Amino acid sequence: MTAETQHADDEQSTGTVATKRRLAAVVYNPIKVDIDAIRAAVAREESEAGWEHTLFFETSAEDPGQGPAKEALEAGATLIIAAGGDGTVRAVAEAIHGSDVTLALLPSGTGNLLARNLKLTLDDLDHSIRSAFTGKDRDIDVALIKIRREDDSVDQHAYLVMAGLGIDAKMIANTDDDLKAKAGWLAYVKAIALVFRDKNSLHFRYRLDESHIRSVRAHTIMIGNCGSLPANILLMPEAAVDDGVFDVLILKPKSPLGWVQIAAKVFWENGVVRRTKLGRKLPSKDVDALKYKTGSELSLRLNRPEEIELDGDGFGKAIAFKTWLDAGGLTVRVPSDET
Repeated sequence: MTAETQHADDEQSTGTVATKRRLAAVVYNPIKVDIDAIRAAVAREESEAGWEHTLFFETSAEDPGQGPAKEALEAGATLIIAAGGDGTVRAVAEAIHGSDVTLALLPSGTGNLLARNLKLTLDDLDHSIRSAFTGKDRDIDVALIKIRREDDSVDQHAYLVMAGLGIDAKMIANTDDDLKAKAGWLAYVKAIALVFRDKNSLHFRYRLDESHIRSVRAHTIMIGNCGSLPANILLMPEAAVDDGVFDVLILKPKSPLGWVQIAAKVFWENGVVRRTKLGRKLPSKDVDALKYKTGSELSLRLNRPEEIELDGDGFGKAIAFKTWLDAGGLTVRVPSDET
């Protein structure tokens, strides 16, 4: 897509001191956002903050954000605002990872997983746009993954929140996209019922960092760069988006009692006890049905192809993958103390 404004020089200089160009671009999903409202808010805030005229790039079903984000980079943008759901944010981050461009979030859709974990405002357009132009930068970790397919092909992606095999990936694969667009997270209810009737477990071998290779039969494995999910679910209480490691969660219930243990751990201990000052000081109780591990590199091979998800989107079936962390590899814009 052609940018909607002409480009200025990459740098403006006063004497011998160069100042960084201040040019924003909005990469937006036209299905998820009200672009007219965004344009109006951007026009107000860019003018007041003294930025150049913002560029706009639209995503499509064929290109959820990588292509438009690369166009924005080529146009000289120093700040890219991702306006859409988790898929848009993930795609834009994948494209700008490794550059010195800052990512700002304009949350939309049902998940907003990264925005929730960064504790950003979810439903205030003006505040989000103002923060993009006047906020401060924060470096966060980026998870990268190489997925090997059954035909032995390999594709690489980035993710910011979680990758998973098992209940989450199967649930996403079984979710009706049209119903999700209309009913949000309620659309997952039917999919969850289908997944729990699936008695097939995962059989895999994995190696975390330099540890020994382990063979596991489990229901689910999730790799989290962040710990919180919608509905205020704290799945991985120790996970932090900027701690240089990801958290690995393995679910392996052997009976209905195992699911009770998991529910008590996630919804009571993590969701209630660990959110209190006193609760955070108490030792966490291990349960057989749920195990936590941490690391910065994980290699895994399955005995058969399984559905895999990244940041809430299905990515087909994997027979193996290798995932690792680029600590501090992405700069995001968050509200300043005065915003």
